[in-house]
Amino acid sequence: MDLDFNAEELAFRDQVREFLATALPAEIRDRMHRSDDSHIRDDIQNWQKILHAKGWGAPAWPVEFGGTGWSKTEQYIFETECALADAPAQLAFGVKMVAPVLMRYGSPQQQQYFLPRILAADDWWCQGYSEPGSGSDLASLKMKAERDGDEYVLNGQKVWNTLGQFADWIFCLVRTDSSGKPQRGISFLLIDMKTPGITVRPTRLLDGTFEVNEIWFDNVRVPVSNRIGEENAGWTYAKFLLGHERTNIAGIGASKRELARLKQMAAAQPKAGATMLQDPLFATRIAQVEIELRALEITNMRVIFAEAKKQAPGPEASMLKIRGTEIMQRLSELQMEVLGADALIYRDTSGEIARETSTYLNLRKLSIFGGSNEIQRNIIAQMILGL
Repeated sequence: MDLDFNAEELAFRDQVREFLATALPAEIRDRMHRSDDSHIRDDIQNWQKILHAKGWGAPAWPVEFGGTGWSKTEQYIFETECALADAPAQLAFGVKMVAPVLMRYGSPQQQQYFLPRILAADDWWCQGYSEPGSGSDLASLKMKAERDGDEYVLNGQKVWNTLGQFADWIFCLVRTDSSGKPQRGISFLLIDMKTPGITVRPTRLLDGTFEVNEIWFDNVRVPVSNRIGEENAGWTYAKFLLGHERTNIAGIGASKRELARLKQMAAAQPKAGATMLQDPLFATRIAQVEIELRALEITNMRVIFAEAKKQAPGPEASMLKIRGTEIMQRLSELQMEVLGADALIYRDTSGEIARETSTYLNLRKLSIFGGSNEIQRNIIAQMILGL
């Protein structure tokens, strides 16, 4: 397998770099570089509108739905270059998660209404999967949706809704049948967040920020026409969506960016008459994580080639999730070691110390969300090793 880019792909990479150098607003780039999320909604939406105007708003979508028609390799190049340039990540819940479900399983009316709005950043989406006691064990979810004529009446709670405080719409898994196997009584609904009975309660995280939320549903009425596919068949759509989520979760570009930042920080940090980058033991630890990142990139490319052959993401996506999140956490831990005791007073500081420490605390979640790494190991054990 040849993992080098060919001449056309290298030319495409140069085109992406030139576009990022000219089209990405400096103030957005600066805020992303400093992990300043004070304008996060505006920054993500404005960047999506710039991409949409360029015709690059949906790298993975087929052309008939307004996408670029890019190959999997071109999509990978685009995402990697965006991360290296400190561009905002596209809001995954709309472009990368619910949109593929709409294309595969949505009605023509749902596709015609929602997909253009996702592309143009007219709607902000969030995910309604996890519940108290039903996170990685998703099939145990209890939030009820009872049929009443042409509507469902929803009661229950969702948790860990990332950036749900900004959401216009939420896609939810709900319990529509409690008999039989848990997986067979779940439906997939699209819900307008302005619907009466919905309450959003922000949750403060370890780094002091409000990034996730609880969302409560009290007799919320949702049209049956907002259901994706068949009633009680939502588990199929949920697994399809999760496959897309985990394929994109390796974060190769972001880890490359943080690796470069780590080397810069270590080169500027004095130690015993030299620098931390020149310290043999610390340099060895950097080399170890860099080798692991390169191995992960090769695995990611193998998945990309498989997808190019129309093979749906399988348990390999779980490998990307585990290794991708572990490497991100390792890089952040090494950055904290470079800062040393200074990192302990980050709340009273600004600049790099505040950025690195806040990021370190925030990244503790990576091995938990999107299906915990323990669950991903179970998937690998069952589907690859046959245990």
